[in-house]
Amino acid sequence: MVLKILTLNCWGLLVVAKHRAQRIRAIGEVIAAGEYDVVCLQEVWLERDFALLKEKAKGSLPYSHYFYSGVTGSGVCVLSKHQIQDVFFHQWPVNGYIHKIQHGDWFGGKGVGLCSLKINNFNCSLKINNFNINVYSAHLHAEYNRASDEYQAHRVLQAFDTAQFIQLTSGSSDLVILAGDLNTEPGDLAYRIIMNVARFKDSYLEVKDENPPARFGTNETSENSYTPKCLVKKGFVGKRIDYIMYHGSESINVILKNYRLPLPNRVPNCNFSYSDHEGVAAEFELEKSNGEKFEDKNADSAAVLKESIQICNDALSNLKTTAIIYWFITAFLFLLLVSSIPFDAPFGYRYVIHIVRGLLTLFLTFTLIMGSLWHKIESHGILSGRLAMEATLKKYESISK
Repeated sequence: MVLKILTLNCWGLLVVAKHRAQRIRAIGEVIAAGEYDVVCLQEVWLERDFALLKEKAKGSLPYSHYFYSGVTGSGVCVLSKHQIQDVFFHQWPVNGYIHKIQHGDWFGGKGVGLCSLKINNFNCSLKINNFNINVYSAHLHAEYNRASDEYQAHRVLQAFDTAQFIQLTSGSSDLVILAGDLNTEPGDLAYRIIMNVARFKDSYLEVKDENPPARFGTNETSENSYTPKCLVKKGFVGKRIDYIMYHGSESINVILKNYRLPLPNRVPNCNFSYSDHEGVAAEFELEKSNGEKFEDKNADSAAVLKESIQICNDALSNLKTTAIIYWFITAFLFLLLVSSIPFDAPFGYRYVIHIVRGLLTLFLTFTLIMGSLWHKIESHGILSGRLAMEATLKKYESISK
């Protein structure tokens, strides 16, 4: 049994994303060629774009599912050659801020999507009648400023939540695959959480060829037409933040046969790339196993969780400080608004006073909500994740004793 997987962040933002319509059509032509068994896409924000991709690929990938969530939809979808048996979407409890419109992650209601595939009698030599594959696709919160990352705690919690969700839902699977834009580089804490807690293998690191892939960056590569020119001039090789991770089971051994970045640098007959991300493809060969022996990662997992718990503690401390600041601003705006009530503006300027009072009321409402309701929601989301980490940490520590 050979299984070919493709993942791609399509950069399908309306208006903001350049050449979106042309690129979506070109992506549709690639997946319609029938080379892949499963395709995981992210940032497909518009329903009409998903409908176009689904229509183009229906001959080779007749089964598909879009994970609706949030205001704009999660942007995550899966297209498959094999029938999709079950689907589920787990939305993360912490996912950015509603007022950070320039970032927009909150509006997507991001999370991790699961498509369970069942292949019947795919290979008589394996003597398996029903082969179960769990395909997970996710798009973690973006990192907008690596030097000062205000979303680190959110991304760490999303990574742990994803690893925990996969562990709890993949018990009966013969093959588990996580594909998507994880917005975390190898070595980062979020990456280490997923790799250790969910017991994954990174396709890029498992390549056994004598000549490993020359290209490894999947975002902001020098070959991509959408990479800022300042980075190209510096010779920036790009970041590897798009992944295909996997592990087998007691009955199935998974052999990585190929890993590559399959898309050319430019859409044919065009001067732009398919996306601001590179596509990632992996080919797996599945064979019967007497029982896969998972690498003992308990010690690494415990260390990663301790580091993650500290990140959560720091985030909770920062939230308390932020809430106090919001309450001070709220009190100041309230006093300013009250003090303006007896003020009688000169004739002809009353409309200015009304506008100022209206703006003060809006700002006061915003700071009040951020210091009370939003503070509670975010604090509880982080606290919930920290408690889950602590419970998992105790499990690893008891095993190692």
